[in-house]
Amino acid sequence: MDDLDKISSPASGLPLGFHGTAIHSHSLTDLEILENCFILVDKSGKIQALQTDVDPSQISSIISDHGYAPDVFPVKYLRWGEFLCPGFVDTHNHAPQWTQRGVGRGISLIDWLNQVTFAHEAKFADAEYAKRTYASCVNGFLQQGITTASYYGSHHGEATRILADICYEKGQRALVGKCNMNRNAPDWYRDASISDSLRETRALIQHVQDLDPEGRLVRPVITPRFAISCESELLSGLGTIAQEHPDLPIQTHFNEEQQEIEFTRELFPEFHLEADLYQHFGLLNERSILAHSIYLEEKEMNMMRELRCGVAHCPIANTTMRDFMIAPIREYLRRGIKVGLGTDSGGGYSSSMLDAMKQAFVVSIAQKTQTNGKDEPLSLAEGFYLATMGGAQVCGLEDKIGSFAVGKEFDALEIHTIDLEQRGVISPVEEDDSTFVIFEKFLMTGDDRNIAKVYVQGRSVKV
Repeated sequence: MDDLDKISSPASGLPLGFHGTAIHSHSLTDLEILENCFILVDKSGKIQALQTDVDPSQISSIISDHGYAPDVFPVKYLRWGEFLCPGFVDTHNHAPQWTQRGVGRGISLIDWLNQVTFAHEAKFADAEYAKRTYASCVNGFLQQGITTASYYGSHHGEATRILADICYEKGQRALVGKCNMNRNAPDWYRDASISDSLRETRALIQHVQDLDPEGRLVRPVITPRFAISCESELLSGLGTIAQEHPDLPIQTHFNEEQQEIEFTRELFPEFHLEADLYQHFGLLNERSILAHSIYLEEKEMNMMRELRCGVAHCPIANTTMRDFMIAPIREYLRRGIKVGLGTDSGGGYSSSMLDAMKQAFVVSIAQKTQTNGKDEPLSLAEGFYLATMGGAQVCGLEDKIGSFAVGKEFDALEIHTIDLEQRGVISPVEEDDSTFVIFEKFLMTGDDRNIAKVYVQGRSVKV
């Protein structure tokens, strides 16, 4: 057992140190591999120092220069085949669907909701069921290196408050939203009234603010499920709440499926575009996380760029419902629109961000074919960026997380690829493999068994 295994939390007052390889993104195409670097994390979980090309003999001096006693300072020395990378950011996730992943493939979105999802989410009226399932859910995502998740809860206020409590207790950074829905769902699974829906939303906001007053880990997020499930008065009320709380993020499903788009136009004939609809109700701005965003028109792309909205790209769910739906991610990136990845589990069958990255590559190849070569596929570096820094931007957290920089919080994964028992079926690492090749093997063939440690704000949180 090394010294770090004895540390349970930065609350103990002990900082952390790492020497070895760290990999992160400066930009969409600028992947930086830092070998023999030293990262010092202070007791609050922030990166206090990051120095490159450090010989182990220099570490004591660096520690001393930052006001610590080298003799008792815990340093983790990463070996060859081990490295640090930023924690994964899941920009779109349905916590109540944790136990229904993989169910209902090959049917339309609306049928999937009515035949599978609503009945399952209704179980969260039972607080004990919510506690048990959400504990499993958050543990499962932490195990897979998802240090930040933007969660849709069910429509139940109490269960969503429980989700916030569990994220905070287990140390996961999270946006947590009570799902607003007062129509086009069964009577037994919808908000009792518009006033009830808004009241429960305000109650969640207050609960999270009491739980984490500075919003260091958990923040509420305004969450209309989609326009189909909300009457105009409810959307207007949520827009008022968004105006009252100008720091809170907003999330919804957006231009997800042709059937959904057509139904939305039937319900709101005064709006041809979903972007116009959400902007009208005060729900489209730089804090908006727009899940899927597959069928955008030119005006909508321009609005999203100008308003600084973010896209939560969910390539697994997009390609395993009834149709193979290709979101034009290269076009969004070309226009400077913020893009992150989402697992969308259980709309997507997998809760792994590694799987989401791989499927994003597949979808981008399909987009190249569809555009006759105009849109180049995502590179490995670009896919990794979307899973880390891109996701942080979409969630409004780019100043805090997503890369390794002095002053940012240490949300990180410690990856082991060799010489350890039960490390899965990652492609074997060979002696002549470069660090980039080892990194590529992890992203393309590794799994959660290669994620030895998960840190959020410097605290080890993987069970």
